Amino acid sequence: MMFGRESLAGVEDLIHRAYLNKLVGEEGLRIVDNIPEEEITDERLAEITGISLNTVRRTLYLLYEHRLAKYKRKRDPDSGWLTYLWKICPENFDKALESETKRLIRKLEERMDYEKSNIFYACSEGCARFVFDEASETDFICPFCQGSLEYMENSKVVDTIEKQVKYLEICL
Repeated sequence: MMFGRESLAGVEDLIHRAYLNKLVGEEGLRIVDNIPEEEITDERLAEITGISLNTVRRTLYLLYEHRLAKYKRKRDPDSGWLTYLWKICPENFDKALESETKRLIRKLEERMDYEKSNIFYACSEGCARFVFDEASETDFICPFCQGSLEYMENSKVVDTIEKQVKYLEICL
């Protein structure tokens, strides 16, 4: 994984960029793209990118929380002020991505359990989907549009979730 001014290439780097975009957004990506290999202050990074200091700091702290950045504090001997010097940790990227993949698998498995353990009814007008208990409470009438609630087969939903889980497990 290459950060900073070097260009990202290949599928792995596209996945890393997509993860970073989800984590810190477009402005955050611009910040990451401008972090040099050597340490840099948040103020200097805000200067270079033209992005507000608050956004730069928020981005750096998000990266820090996910172990994708680290900082070193340095005290100015004259003023006593603390300066934070930031650096990207590309060596931790794969571990962060693996952790995110495991989290996603857990969420998909929870959703699959929910889909498998419930019977669903959907509004004939497409308003919403309800579990059996909710549908029976309204006498199988949609509470939003008064349309009828009809049995909904969800085996395709379960199959799709199972395929996604298997794919993600292969990626680990």
